[in-house]
Amino acid sequence: VVQLVESGGGSVQAGGSLSLSCTVSGYTGSPWCMGWLRQAPGKERELVASINRARNAFYVDSVKGRFTISRDNSKNTLYLQMNSLKPEDTGLYYCAADPRQLVCREFNDWGQGTQVTVSS
Repeated sequence: VVQLVESGGGSVQAGGSLSLSCTVSGYTGSPWCMGWLRQAPGKERELVASINRARNAFYVDSVKGRFTISRDNSKNTLYLQMNSLKPEDTGLYYCAADPRQLVCREFNDWGQGTQVTVSS
C-alpha cells in the first residue's frame, strides 16, 4: 500500500521559515517524481515545487528564491524548506508522488496534507 506521510508545517509570522518533510512507502524503489502542492481556502490546488529522482527541480514562479525542494532517495523522504514566508503562502500543503510520470507536473498519489499558516 502506497503511503505518503507529511510532517512539519504550523504557524509563523511573515518573513519566517518553516520546513516540511514527507516520508513515502509502498513503492518499489524511490518514485521518479515527487512534489509539493498547496491549496489555499477558496482556491484551486497548485503545484509549488517538484523534483525527480535525478534531483532536477521545478518551482512555481511565486516561490522561486524562497523555497527549496530536496529529497533523500535512500530514505524515500521529500523535503521543502520555506524561507521568507508570505501570507499568500498560507494553505494546506500536500506531498505527492508518481513513479510513472516523467515531467513531474501531475501526480497519482497524495498525502493527507499539513497546514501552513503565515500571519502578517
